[in-house]
Amino acid sequence: MGITLVRGDITVQQVDAIVNAADPTLLGGGGVDGAIHRAAGPRLLEECRTLGGCPTGEARITSAYRLPARFVIHTVGPVWNGGAEGEPELLAACYGSVMKLAAEHGLASLALPSISTGAYGFPIARAVPIAVGTVAGLLAAPGAGSTLSEVRFVCFSAGVFDAYERELQARGFELDTPP
Repeated sequence: MGITLVRGDITVQQVDAIVNAADPTLLGGGGVDGAIHRAAGPRLLEECRTLGGCPTGEARITSAYRLPARFVIHTVGPVWNGGAEGEPELLAACYGSVMKLAAEHGLASLALPSISTGAYGFPIARAVPIAVGTVAGLLAAPGAGSTLSEVRFVCFSAGVFDAYERELQARGFELDTPP
């Protein structure tokens, strides 16, 4: 099992599932959500309409359509309101819900964005330790991420990439760069 880190576009990652930082409707939006919907094509939106949305902290899975992945796992991160409204716990729940769905579907590889750190305003310095800690903890737990051989954090911007790189190195991870 490995955690990898790349700077780039999540919509071109060749993995079993690409994770979408979605809004509660699952009907597309800006940022990562909009990019995934545009790249996947209109059939993704059609399937998402059948799901009835998704509460914050949970996840739903769909086909990936025109993306190079088999699936899209949609999760709804918390909007940052200062941290006193359960935002850290909800963010951890997002990553946990994604990992659970990945295991339930026997996925070997997963590409994750930095959930809630864009338009939802979660401070990157607070979000990254939650993301890395939750994912690493679940990968290490017996049975929790048993099918996953790679979890790839995909960062669009240099600043976000640097924050993930520092956190992963501080936790003793040797970073691999996927081909």
